[in-house]
Amino acid sequence: RSVTELITPGVITGDQMLDTRKNNFLASIYYGSRDNHGIAFIDISTGDFYVAEGDLNYLDKLLQSFSPSEVILAKNTKKIFEDRYGSKYYVYTLDDWIYQWNFAHEKLLSQFEVLSLKGFGVDTMVLSQVAAGAALYYLQSTENQIDHIKNIQRIPEADYVWLDRFTIQNLELITNQKETGRSFIEVLDHSISPMGSRLMHKWVILPLVDVFAINKRLDVVDFFVLHADQIEHHDTLLRQFGDLERLINKAAMDRLTPREAVQLKRALAVLPTFKKSLEETNNNEVKSIGSAVMLCESLYVSMESKLRDDAPVATNKGGIFKDGANQDLDGHRYIVQHAQDLLIQLQQKESDRTGIPVKIGFNSVFGYYLEVTNKYKEQVPVEWVRKQTLANAERFLTDELKKLESQILGAEEKINDLEENLFRDLILEIKEYIVPIQNNAQVIAKLDCLLSFAKAAIQNRYCRPALHEGNTLEIIQGRHPVIEKNLKTGEEYIANDLFMDSDSQQILMITGPNMSGKSAILRQTALISLMAQMGSFVPAEKAKLGLLDKIFTRVGASDNISSGESTFMVEMNETSLILNNTSARSLILLDEIGRGTSTFDGISIAWAIAEHLHDHDPNRPKTLFATHYHELNELSAKHERIKNFHVATKEIGNKVIFLRLLREGGVKHSFGIHV
Repeated sequence: RSVTELITPGVITGDQMLDTRKNNFLASIYYGSRDNHGIAFIDISTGDFYVAEGDLNYLDKLLQSFSPSEVILAKNTKKIFEDRYGSKYYVYTLDDWIYQWNFAHEKLLSQFEVLSLKGFGVDTMVLSQVAAGAALYYLQSTENQIDHIKNIQRIPEADYVWLDRFTIQNLELITNQKETGRSFIEVLDHSISPMGSRLMHKWVILPLVDVFAINKRLDVVDFFVLHADQIEHHDTLLRQFGDLERLINKAAMDRLTPREAVQLKRALAVLPTFKKSLEETNNNEVKSIGSAVMLCESLYVSMESKLRDDAPVATNKGGIFKDGANQDLDGHRYIVQHAQDLLIQLQQKESDRTGIPVKIGFNSVFGYYLEVTNKYKEQVPVEWVRKQTLANAERFLTDELKKLESQILGAEEKINDLEENLFRDLILEIKEYIVPIQNNAQVIAKLDCLLSFAKAAIQNRYCRPALHEGNTLEIIQGRHPVIEKNLKTGEEYIANDLFMDSDSQQILMITGPNMSGKSAILRQTALISLMAQMGSFVPAEKAKLGLLDKIFTRVGASDNISSGESTFMVEMNETSLILNNTSARSLILLDEIGRGTSTFDGISIAWAIAEHLHDHDPNRPKTLFATHYHELNELSAKHERIKNFHVATKEIGNKVIFLRLLREGGVKHSFGIHV
């Protein structure tokens, strides 16, 4: 037997093994010079193909964001990868010659059938071309069809908010560290289709930095918040599409079953209604989403005229095509369905012709026969061939009977062969529409995500943020989107106001007891900004937000013993990464910095970091600094842009009540023993 399929974690197409709501990425890494490396991500089940270039920290961030199920790289770079990530990823190594530019470049040109990669905007990205070409080679070497991979996209750093891997982890954007906890995406993702869910994941890790593009998304969300009655109608339509993206890619890989083809046909049937309902709205942005839908009418007409609605899962079972779809098929089906009638007609015809009472029977040794009793055996025509003699009868064969027999017995087999061939032809027809259907899947996913934002906004009382190019961040009555959903019944989240800018309140030094909600205030500020730049409404009464291009967090303590790094070492590495990469539009969250060492060292480090960000960083990044070192409150007297705030408490007898309200000024107590 020949090998038909090789399965590895990054090359899975079977529905049973795939999570429909997540992409299954294969990552390919090419280590270049010291500060620049290439990386490619490819999901064979959806046709998504992304490339990027950057330093090791950027690679860290992308691996954390895309969480590939398999990583491939050249054999000679395996140690570099393992030194950094240990056994966190499933790794497969390829021969070094595969990671050569000439080989990889040719592979990409032939895959996309182009003479240059300029049209994709990746022509100068030599390192990521090597990674991408190696990924295509690996897919082909595992016996995969890759005709459906028609596009390659670069992930331009400048187009998205920079979230390093610690920030993605600390803000719990995609996963929650605790078993019972909820992640941020779970609160925001109300999508109906698997395609919407996968796109939501990308939007969460890649928030936009272009005000125009963000406002286009916000306009659509705004429309559906105001016209909430239309959401249910569009949800009903979205449910009927199924996983259109993976269906069309299965067709491209010759893995579509007849039953899945019926699902594809049903999805195409919904397109005209879907397009019309979007184009009939009185919102230009919603209309433009509708106008991007391609109807693929001729493919639908062809599939509707041929495919039965109850087609089976396997192609060799028959019953795929309707009557009238093919003349030969109809002929064979007629024979199978009317076999008994045809045999009776032949029996009657021979009886009438010869005047002998004839009976037709079947024998597993020589098939159908004519049986005549001994009384009439002398009257049998000469052209009949004697086949068997019994005590009281004789059995004969005729040419006409043998011909009818071969038609009846061969018809079932011919039907199955014919249907298999016809289905193959139908798949070829579907393949002509890969690009428009992939485009439709992206349009559906986009609307699904924006409807998701609208549902979250209505359900949780979010407001539309006002984004601007300035450097101020003003949030009125802001809330933490995840914590407020996890409160016990009857409890209400206590909202807070917050104002920051680069000229008067650059660094907020927040003190207050343990358990009072300092970390929640830090995190909610980052999440509100992120949600706004994803194009979502935000949990606040009002929000005027200057665009951010980087969000850094240093929250919580964890060690990395396997790499020989203590809690303090990890903390200092993360802090160093922040201080070396700030920009004028950065937001920095520092939670209890320096607590991994002795109190005096810790205070000195925290003090020095605050002074550095205030005095020596020309970018003046906005910084929220939560600390138990009350000595740091003295900084505000010496530095004009450092302001003290605290989370209020009330003492009644021996009890401490956490008011969870942010107030100006510092405090002297941490109430650790009370807690």
